[in-house]
Amino acid sequence: MKRRPTPSITLDDYIRACRRASREAEQEQLGPGFHSHSRPHTSLKLYTRKRKHKGGEDGGLAE
Repeated sequence: MKRRPTPSITLDDYIRACRRASREAEQEQLGPGFHSHSRPHTSLKLYTRKRKHKGGEDGGLAE
């Protein structure tokens, strides 16, 4: 019986496997979808409709 040559892992295969594993680990940690790593700081003057920013009875910023 002839021995089959063992498939060698190329550098491209290694990089692809590392990227895939990194992406799967990130999705386990943060959940599905896109998550930016460097989010710019938003100004307090920026208008938002979220209840937590409206103030009053719901909390948030007091005016």
